Amino acid sequence: MLTRWANGRGCGAGPVVTAAVIMPKGFESPLIRDSKKLSPKKRIEAYELILSNAIAISCNAGPVSEIDSIGINASTFKTMRKCISELPSTVTNHILIDGTEWDNEPNPIPYTLVVKGDDTYTCIAAAAIVAKVKRDEYMCKLHLLHPQYNWDKNKGYLTPEHIEQLKEFGPTRYHREKFIRNFIKSFVI
Repeated sequence: MLTRWANGRGCGAGPVVTAAVIMPKGFESPLIRDSKKLSPKKRIEAYELILSNAIAISCNAGPVSEIDSIGINASTFKTMRKCISELPSTVTNHILIDGTEWDNEPNPIPYTLVVKGDDTYTCIAAAAIVAKVKRDEYMCKLHLLHPQYNWDKNKGYLTPEHIEQLKEFGPTRYHREKFIRNFIKSFVI
């Protein structure tokens, strides 16, 4: 069984990150649960537990340029498909997808959509943790390039502080035009 998760879909800056994880049948841990309910320290512990126990992991990012060009859903689905293609087909027999939609492309592998899947399936929670940890790491690296936006704390989400900083300093190439255009008059990098 394979699972998929996307992190950063609603951010104003940075990529969307998806992960697919295959966990051993019957594997459970109270540490692997909804990534949003874990402290950063516990999330890293869970991530390390996943890395040491997963049968297979794939994680990919849809860049800002792609999100602005084809949209967040298409970029998310594209990176999800890339994750799936990178996993061994011999153990990928069913996909659990957290959410309410999947793209309209032909699916050679059967799938099930699961609302709030990270509260229901360990494998979905594992994928969520992988995607969140990898995206957060990336946003902390971007913070070093643009510390005025505090991406090490807000991870690119449009908090009131981030919006004020965006108005003061303008956008970077890491900001999503379609997500921030309501907050600033013109989008010029």
